[in-house]
Amino acid sequence: MLKKILIANRGEIAVRVVRACHELGILAVAVYSEVDRASLHVMKADEAYLIGPSSPAESYLNIERILNAAKHCGADAIHPGYGFLSENPGFATACRDAGIKFIGPSPEAIELMGSKTRARRQMEKAGVPFVPGTSHGLESLAQASAVAAKLGYPVMLKAAAGGGGKGMRLVANETELASSLESARSEALRAFGNDEVYLEKAIESPRHIEMQVLADEHGNCVYLGERECSIQRRHQKVLEESPSPAVTLEMRAKMGTLAVQAARAAGYTNAGTIEFLADRNGRFYFLEMNTRLQVEHPVTELVTGYDLVQLQIRIAAGERIPFAQDDVRMRGHAIECRIYAEDPENNYFPSPGEITALSEPAGPGIRVDSGVYEGWRVPIEYDPLLAKLIGWGESREQAVGRLRRALREYFIGGVKTNLPLFQRILSDPEFIAGKIDTGYLARYREIFGQEHAEKNQEVAAIAAAIFYALNSEESRSDGSAVPAAHSNWRQVALAEGLR
Repeated sequence: MLKKILIANRGEIAVRVVRACHELGILAVAVYSEVDRASLHVMKADEAYLIGPSSPAESYLNIERILNAAKHCGADAIHPGYGFLSENPGFATACRDAGIKFIGPSPEAIELMGSKTRARRQMEKAGVPFVPGTSHGLESLAQASAVAAKLGYPVMLKAAAGGGGKGMRLVANETELASSLESARSEALRAFGNDEVYLEKAIESPRHIEMQVLADEHGNCVYLGERECSIQRRHQKVLEESPSPAVTLEMRAKMGTLAVQAARAAGYTNAGTIEFLADRNGRFYFLEMNTRLQVEHPVTELVTGYDLVQLQIRIAAGERIPFAQDDVRMRGHAIECRIYAEDPENNYFPSPGEITALSEPAGPGIRVDSGVYEGWRVPIEYDPLLAKLIGWGESREQAVGRLRRALREYFIGGVKTNLPLFQRILSDPEFIAGKIDTGYLARYREIFGQEHAEKNQEVAAIAAAIFYALNSEESRSDGSAVPAAHSNWRQVALAEGLR
């Protein structure tokens, strides 16, 4: 077993890995930027090292500084978490060259699956179905136009080098193609340093369903069930659940078999995720592979009973997967809400600042993976994810009920969060019925955004009437005006009406 692991990340995922290390009797080492000096993951770790200023490029993305910290503390492995350098083949190679175990797949597997066009070509060889489109980057507008005409609109333009909605454009017709291609390439170049863009048929009202896979270094590979990830904002997941309300036992077996097939074709080891798009008829297509631990891994842990982070560490230490495919059982239902410091009613604008009050929920079936504490300041420099709230139940109905109760108990003061958004989603009849797709949140915001606007208009009208009444001047007996007295109620009404 490994003796000391450096965690090349921050926030809730760094805390999660620290805990897994401690449960295995392994020393956990944190790294931090100047703005993260007082972060929770630094406090939880056995050792912690400053690696640079708050800029990610000078700290959490700086391979040299992270490796220097690992060598200095004598770490024999590095866990990359998710984001930052977790899917960087150069980082995995640098770890290998330094004699430090990278807890994840080989650099070659990351390189192969990191490019969506290379991954599509590999899946084509392996016989894994993927969305019709190009398997190489587009060379010209003329080529894009010809392919789009053959596939039929709408089509989707996607960056080959990344994800998270960057470099992605939905094109409804021919007139939109030129401007969409130019903007997709420009955004991809800024985000990933690579302007390669490919084109595929847009599946209308798809569900985003992913399959968790696990492979050791002895040729064993299993799948651990699916996760429904269709509720997204700007192509980024917000709420995930397992199992998917749309997946049957037969569909799960087919999807899982293809996921294992895909992982084997990539020569993959450790934990990974094969992502699919499913249409209304239950047909599904390979989308991409995430060569790392996913943010939403807790829902899989709760329904299977397997600790994915500990399994990652054990596999990296050379151990075999301690169970076979037939041993995997999915029990109950789990749903995860990603708690962000952002304002959903203001286009998800980040809300940095000090957390002035914090009360986290607990009770049966509730898990909170958090990276914050009361008094900590949420920085503007990084992703605003504060915590993950996960609810488990014997049924989906029970899981929803437990989450709704937990959301009522959850309070974060000092910054805006998306907690109210989840309270609405979990009470929505469409969600409760499992009728969701990747366009759900956009439709939902249109409906509830209108309701919110109408409510604001009501508040403004009431406030205006109060202002008028409070500001109306009384008359003296001689006809002169008496100024209205100062009123704290008036000031509060003014503030509320303008909010």
